Amino acid sequence: MAGKLWSIWVKAPVLRDAEVLIASECLPAVSPGIFEKLSRGRVVLLACPEREPQAYYGKIASIIRSSRPKKIIVATIDGSPHCFTLHASVNEAEYILGEKVEREHYVVVNGKNLVRISPNAVRVARYLSLVNEVIEEDPAKVERLSELSEEFRRAQHYIMKE
Repeated sequence: MAGKLWSIWVKAPVLRDAEVLIASECLPAVSPGIFEKLSRGRVVLLACPEREPQAYYGKIASIIRSSRPKKIIVATIDGSPHCFTLHASVNEAEYILGEKVEREHYVVVNGKNLVRISPNAVRVARYLSLVNEVIEEDPAKVERLSELSEEFRRAQHYIMKE
């Protein structure tokens, strides 16, 4: 079953004790093979934080409380500031509920590689001061952005011109 996160009833019987995949709406188009692999045997809920309100944490918390899914899997496009909110929302839902939620977080890098990330990576990404410390401790990590981010490559180009 595939549907929209905003459109599903939080007590829908299909959610009870299910593995629920919350995926960015563009994932099936960006990486159909990875999307199909992640979807197998799971209830799929698509969301587009760029187009929809970004208060997903309340909806996700209500699904968890009302339907008790077995696991929540989040899969989005790496580098998308909009998609990031889906990951943060699942962490926030766990915090709001005050209970452990079995979950997995994944990003698709450059449309090809599926990378599992920890819930703590999502937490740290919200704190730019900590991210800045990591960058200052190991500036070479930033250079990897040149492989991933057109925005970074252009920014570097502008800096070099100055």
